[in-house]
Amino acid sequence: MIHTRESVDGLKQRYSNRVTGDVLRQLLLEEMPGQISAVSSFGTESAVLLHMVAQANKNTPVIFIDTLKLFGETLNYRDTLVQHLGLTNIRVIEPLAQSLTQDDPKGMLWSSNPDGCCFIRKVEPLKRALTDVTAWISGRKSFQSATRSNIPQFELVDGKLKINPLAQWSKDDLLNYFDYYKLPRHSMEAEGYPSIGCMPCTTPVAAGEDARAGRWRGQDKIECGIHMPQGQTRRLEVF
Repeated sequence: MIHTRESVDGLKQRYSNRVTGDVLRQLLLEEMPGQISAVSSFGTESAVLLHMVAQANKNTPVIFIDTLKLFGETLNYRDTLVQHLGLTNIRVIEPLAQSLTQDDPKGMLWSSNPDGCCFIRKVEPLKRALTDVTAWISGRKSFQSATRSNIPQFELVDGKLKINPLAQWSKDDLLNYFDYYKLPRHSMEAEGYPSIGCMPCTTPVAAGEDARAGRWRGQDKIECGIHMPQGQTRRLEVF
């Protein structure tokens, strides 16, 4: 299915002010069956979106980018959620071995070129995973940071339909959903990690700080690049 700005505008009109779970069921089962993949980091908030996806269709492809620098707790949480929700189609994508050998042979690129590290470990693997995908689901929310404050429910990015079902959800909305459905929590959340990425580039967040303040702390970097259009991510590919 080819998506255009006109078709995206149509989706925005049809699904505005609809209950999020109903939107996902309609899209996954009726409007675009078999055409949508979900992308998940299996981070602290991931269970909400994955629960909704599982409620609609447990066989929905869920793409998980394993950077090979993730916390063991995140990998454990992934396995816990997959079993708890009954997800049956998890697609684990890793960085290319050739890229690691060539550009990060010592595994320390994150310390000298974090953009380059994110490119070979996250941006390129996701681009590869989405090669044959025309529509994908993201778990971004507007409250997470100032750079995400205007996320639309639907958008066209690099010719693909990007669906952001939780764009306008608040932190309280997420907490209430976790409690209502008794969803498992990421073990590091209680230790002060509201947003969790790779081990070298994630630190705890103090009370009152932005939820993503612990990501690339002290650096002029606020996103890994997977949510940037291809034209912008090209600048990350510098070694």
